[in-house]
Amino acid sequence: MLRSLLPIVLFGVVSSLAATPQDTSAAVPQTWQMLDYLAIDYAGAVKDGAVISSSEYAEMREFAATARGRIQSLQPTAATRTLLAEADTLIASVENKSAPTQVAQQAHALADALLQAYPVPTSPEKIPDLARGAALYHSRCESCHGATGAGDGPAGLKLSPPPINFTDQVRSDQRSAVSLYEVISQGVEGTPMVSFASQLSSADRWALAYYVGTLAYTREAAAGAKIWREERTVRAEIADLNDLSRARVAQLAPILGAERARAIVGYLRAQPDAAQPVSGIPLARARLAASLSTYRAGAAAEATQLALSAYLDGVEPVEPQLNARDGALRAELETAMGAYRTAVASHAPVDAITKQAGEIDALLARAQSVVAEAAGDATSIFIGAFTILVREGLEALLIVVALLAFLRKAERYEAVRYVHAGWIVALLAGGLTWAIARYAISISGAGRELTEGLSSLFAAVVLITVGLWMHQKSVGGRWQHYLKEKMAAALNRRSTWFLFSLAFISVYREVFETILFYAALSSSGQGLWLLAGIVVGAVVLGLIGWVLLRTSRRLPIATFFSASSILIAVLAVVLTGKGIAALQEAGWVPVARAPVPHIEFLGIFPTWQSLLAQLAIIAVLSVGFAMNHRRERKPPQQGSRKCANPVA
Repeated sequence: MLRSLLPIVLFGVVSSLAATPQDTSAAVPQTWQMLDYLAIDYAGAVKDGAVISSSEYAEMREFAATARGRIQSLQPTAATRTLLAEADTLIASVENKSAPTQVAQQAHALADALLQAYPVPTSPEKIPDLARGAALYHSRCESCHGATGAGDGPAGLKLSPPPINFTDQVRSDQRSAVSLYEVISQGVEGTPMVSFASQLSSADRWALAYYVGTLAYTREAAAGAKIWREERTVRAEIADLNDLSRARVAQLAPILGAERARAIVGYLRAQPDAAQPVSGIPLARARLAASLSTYRAGAAAEATQLALSAYLDGVEPVEPQLNARDGALRAELETAMGAYRTAVASHAPVDAITKQAGEIDALLARAQSVVAEAAGDATSIFIGAFTILVREGLEALLIVVALLAFLRKAERYEAVRYVHAGWIVALLAGGLTWAIARYAISISGAGRELTEGLSSLFAAVVLITVGLWMHQKSVGGRWQHYLKEKMAAALNRRSTWFLFSLAFISVYREVFETILFYAALSSSGQGLWLLAGIVVGAVVLGLIGWVLLRTSRRLPIATFFSASSILIAVLAVVLTGKGIAALQEAGWVPVARAPVPHIEFLGIFPTWQSLLAQLAIIAVLSVGFAMNHRRERKPPQQGSRKCANPVA
């Protein structure tokens, strides 16, 4: 059973990891460069549905087919089928002589998807030195490409094909700094452009790429400084050096306008140190502003993704600090941003979306002040560390304690070790999953929420079964017949795996998010207070577990079964609410506000989706309990297997 359970538990994490490629350090950049080259040069082969250069068109067809073949030869991943489908679409567009803008869009989209499935470095390790880049250009490139980059150098006039004109804005609009870096690193087959990988260091190649990338926008760059300082929308599109390295004017133009996009790209390529990483609430506000701007431009799908990123990448990482100071504000922000995403996805009127965005930005401004006050505050760090552990760990503790208490009541001590093994393995698995996600590929916010949401709902389904079964044993003296039958039976393999799996799933769903919260708090520099909060929280959980186990031993067996069934039923309802809420945060479930208070400890969230799901669970449990009482009138048959234990 464990083999079938683990894929469900790890689904959210696995989906966010995309793939772990083997040796893709050469194949992926080469394929990416080929797609980038196709996107840029296709316009020189086809115009208005007709071939204007037979040699160029033949090369474009070859590039499209070769790129597909290379993608197919890479280590298969979950994204392979989608990548191949996009490659087939690109090939069809080239064969049909589609418009250059369409082919460029498809080629760049496939290139971006390739990097997402097979991550390779796409930005320099440190800020490029533009002065060094200029010196390298004048010493190594000027003779061919000319002093200004217009492709009119004395040596270049003799070359065929002629050198690229770096001042051509139409062409430059399609190029990113990373595409220039790849050309410098690998050269261009069939042209005089050779690889400089053996002649220049990676830092020098990046410096040269950034300098070359400024030559088409020297006049616009001055205006870019003012736009960059004053407009949050722009910062949402270019949050750090990696975004800047992959940014293209053609990509930003639909959102910012062509002139403003050229100004921003020109300025930031000339001053890459200005693209300092934006994170936390400032990133959330920038992404929200970009979402609103994109929605006004008619791109609802992209606006929805920006809104989702605003919460997952901006708010969620600082939730521990926000919760420690103002949990009510965090809850209000979570619901408001979920409702905004749903409104955007459902194409609500622009005026309504604008109003919602304004209200959320006001909440974010408050949150930004709260987080700033909490930063480095020892008391907030301690309270945050303590409450996170107690809040996230209590539900798992209750389930594990109920399992242990049941086994001891039934005198099945040999099975206790399977429960202990389940929660211990869950702790190790949670830490390992976090380490892989953190240090290998970096798990997304959506992946975290999917992990919690899907595992919460799975645990709720299991708990419904267990709760109904325990309630059945608590009525009509059926527990006596059960114990008489089961204490004499040997523990079979199926029941041990069930116990292990339930303990694992209950603990794993909490441990991963708890570690991520602590990772966020650790950046505060208050390590001792963070450790103190964890230790005190662990002690409190230990005391609660000890008290519950001691109390359960003194309860009469019928009372124990009855109380446990109610407790487990309540936990199933709580986990259902939390599971739906997590899926809402991940963007899988829409958000419709409901007039109820937000009580996170009880899994009550002010949305109709979570409330209706909980009401459905309550209905199922109520029907099950009623049927158990109805069966109470019928005495259990000796030797009957109708009331068999689901764990036996």
